[in-house]
Amino acid sequence: METPSSTIKVSALSEFKSITKAGLAFSVVFSTLAGYLLAVEDWQQIDFIKLMMLAVGGYCMVGASNAFNQIIEKDLDAKMDRTKNRPISSGRMSKNNAFVLASALTVVGLIILYVVSPKTAMFGAISIFLYTSVYTPLKPLTPLAVFVGAFPGAIPFMLGWVAHTDQFGIEAGTLFLIQFFWQFPHFWALGWFLFNDYEKGGFYLLPTRKKDKKTALQVILYCVWLIIASLLPALGHIVRLFSSGEGPVSYTGRLYLSPIAAVLVLAAGLWMLYGGVQLYRKQTDKAAKTLMLISVTYITLIQIIFILDKFLR
Repeated sequence: METPSSTIKVSALSEFKSITKAGLAFSVVFSTLAGYLLAVEDWQQIDFIKLMMLAVGGYCMVGASNAFNQIIEKDLDAKMDRTKNRPISSGRMSKNNAFVLASALTVVGLIILYVVSPKTAMFGAISIFLYTSVYTPLKPLTPLAVFVGAFPGAIPFMLGWVAHTDQFGIEAGTLFLIQFFWQFPHFWALGWFLFNDYEKGGFYLLPTRKKDKKTALQVILYCVWLIIASLLPALGHIVRLFSSGEGPVSYTGRLYLSPIAAVLVLAAGLWMLYGGVQLYRKQTDKAAKTLMLISVTYITLIQIIFILDKFLR
């Protein structure tokens, strides 16, 4: 039988998970850890204490961003079915308490990330600033908010690389580019099948503000850019196929894909592109939801491929 104290603990944990968007936060943390694993030279170089600090600090920063977002959008969240039961919009948590929690998560997250490396903390701070102070206020005003939001959204994958090396180079830039282009088809697919609900809150986040072929065409375009970006680490092999050189050269520094891994990454990209084409052909909510699910699987899948390729070749 549950005691009142255990019920309160469960409720508090549930509210914490809700206001920090635990599912989203864990996926972001996974991207960050993937970037870290790609940065180390071999398994022996992995610093598990730093890895844990990176996970906790990363969760704090993402959780803080989500909490600040819900504070700002309290009244708008209350109008939408998918968000009306969030802690703040439902009235279960006050804005003041949420602000204290978000501020504490920010401070703790920045301190932990600074201990990991100063540049990691800097990019973490940039991410939370762009998300809460630029992206969130722009959402009710213009579809360009998605473009702005893609910048903080692309930071986690490269943040892990920066955490190990404490520098931003071509490798971290490539990881950033991959996740940057990925967000457009992912978020537009989400915005498509939740269009009516977003409309209740006054959000028109599709590029044309409508569910039409022009929006679907832009989804396809960004899927193509995503495929190109994801294959940049294999560019040396691709160039080698059309030249008389003796061996491939890495154009992305230490970030490198073998031919087999490149084929797998390409196949995953074509799968995502197929989802975009189906959205263009059918223009249905079902096709959009399918594309969104493909995109969620895609980003995790290619990160795993990158990691396995690094340590198994």
